[in-house]
Amino acid sequence: MEIALIMDIYEAIKTRVSVRNYKPDDVPEEVLQRLLNAMRLAPSAANKQPFKFIVIRDKAVRAALVPPCRNKAFIGEAPVVIAACGWEDLSYPRMGGYWKSLPLDVGIVLDHLSLAAVAEGLGTCWIGAFDEAQAKTILGVPPEARLIALMTVGYPSKPTPSSPRKDLKEIISRDRW
Repeated sequence: MEIALIMDIYEAIKTRVSVRNYKPDDVPEEVLQRLLNAMRLAPSAANKQPFKFIVIRDKAVRAALVPPCRNKAFIGEAPVVIAACGWEDLSYPRMGGYWKSLPLDVGIVLDHLSLAAVAEGLGTCWIGAFDEAQAKTILGVPPEARLIALMTVGYPSKPTPSSPRKDLKEIISRDRW
């Protein structure tokens, strides 16, 4: 199976920004399927894949998510919202010997999504500020599952400047702290 390279991975990493302004244009189903497949291919601790994702395209459901997401209107304006859910009990239980892998597993999947979206000319935004109980009720997420994050997906309506990043020497040590 040969896959055409749409964008160099380093270019996608360099140009990815958090987009909060979207065109109303729908994301074509074939593009969405490529994004979902990129998510599916992401690694997880011990390959447990303790997650499930809800693809939200319905305008009324997206609008209903705005209040539990601190009234951020762009969540309802993005043509697609992905809700990342999972089960802590099904995740690897001893990351570093003391915590469960679910947040990291979901983070890797959403990172695959955000980079694949850039390669497709789309923008994304991680949503971590939300009332989990309210959003779970809207989405019908069962009590035993956690809602870890939401991610908007769509075509940016205007350019978004990148945020500054620290210099490598501020965040990297070699061999020892």
